[in-house]
Amino acid sequence: MKWTAPTNAEVKSLLQESKTVAIVGISNKVDRASYQVARWLQENSHFTLFFVNPVIDEVLGEKCYSSLADIPVKIDIVDVFRKAEDCLSVLEKAIAIGAKSIWLQLGIVSDEVSAKGFDAGMKVVMDRCIKVDYANLI
Repeated sequence: MKWTAPTNAEVKSLLQESKTVAIVGISNKVDRASYQVARWLQENSHFTLFFVNPVIDEVLGEKCYSSLADIPVKIDIVDVFRKAEDCLSVLEKAIAIGAKSIWLQLGIVSDEVSAKGFDAGMKVVMDRCIKVDYANLI
């Protein structure tokens, strides 16, 4: 079977069922999409957020982890703010920690990530914004 883009109903279900989100590629610059999405989710969602960026110690009052493997809890959604060519490496780390899903933000698409994530039993969302979908579907 091949990966197909999830429907709005499937995305809504994923968002409702998930409790923990790791944001990979978080920035501490307020003009960056990763910062704005994280801030909005912090203020408006039910998620417990974990931030991953090896060169930042703290963002939005929360600790930044160097890698997904350093996060001390099980992660439901790995939300990726990285270039498409970096996403396969993030997927491999997400699989290694047992994450349930990987979410590539708007403008990010990778056929290799979708195929390998699907084959690993993960839910794969690409080219969608978790903030926009949460605001519109939940």
